[in-house]
Amino acid sequence: MLAPVVVFVYNRPDHTEKTIESLAKNHLARETEVFIYADGAKNEKSIEPVQLVRDYIDSLHERSLFKSIHIIKVASNKGLANSVIDGVSEVVNQHEKVIVVEDDLVSSTDFLQYMNEALDYYEENRRIWSISGYSVNITIPKNYINDIYVTNRGCSWGYATWKDRWERVDWEVADYKRFKIDRKLRRRLNRGGRDMANMLDLQMRGELNSWAIRWCYTQSKLNMLTIYPVHSRIRNIGLDGTGTHSGEDTYCDVILADNKKCKFEDIELDRRIVKAFRKYYIPTPQYLIITIKYEIKKILGIL
Repeated sequence: MLAPVVVFVYNRPDHTEKTIESLAKNHLARETEVFIYADGAKNEKSIEPVQLVRDYIDSLHERSLFKSIHIIKVASNKGLANSVIDGVSEVVNQHEKVIVVEDDLVSSTDFLQYMNEALDYYEENRRIWSISGYSVNITIPKNYINDIYVTNRGCSWGYATWKDRWERVDWEVADYKRFKIDRKLRRRLNRGGRDMANMLDLQMRGELNSWAIRWCYTQSKLNMLTIYPVHSRIRNIGLDGTGTHSGEDTYCDVILADNKKCKFEDIELDRRIVKAFRKYYIPTPQYLIITIKYEIKKILGIL
């Protein structure tokens, strides 16, 4: 059985439409159940764009783009982190597995096929934490022969997971006091990028409201891996300069793979890819602007 897709939308009608329309062009779209969670307006400025988003998603019922579509509208603003935690938990508890996208992610036409095949292949592999549809913009070694690679870090830009992994996350990070002073734990988390320990610190100080860093922290503690495609099935269109982020798209932009054969197999960490991956996520001012400020602005609803 195919995994359901959960889409989180808020106040960006143009991005939302591109996300949904690209998903509808997937080969498995008409066999896929879709849940759309629409957050409520945070302030008066957000009321109009939030309503435009809701007008668009309401129109989807008439078009039969998917097997079925369920729209869940929230009256008050929950924020992205709470929306994701609650929405994914609700759907994955019913369906055992889930594919998740946010409102600024354009997918390739084989995205759903890639995700479902990966979910089936790695379901019983307890080393695998999640499946990423996005591939980080790093150089893959020329002699690397696999279609996928693994890292120690999950990705929030189009991902899939299973109930038995998702329910293990400690959203409160009960052991943070220990983590804060334990150099070994901090190094371990930073295997997936040198920004990660710093991001968890920001989260726990209340300066960031990210579900993803808490999700990745549990992954690190459990020593589990994420599957990435060599050829990306997701492109983020949110870093397009529509807010205050002029030119930021070049850092994270990728070329979408369409209908590229993807062979799934059990592989080990490749030290060359791990090194490039960690280097990509060094917390430079450029990267901090792209990630932390961007996520904060999304949460505040001012993008």
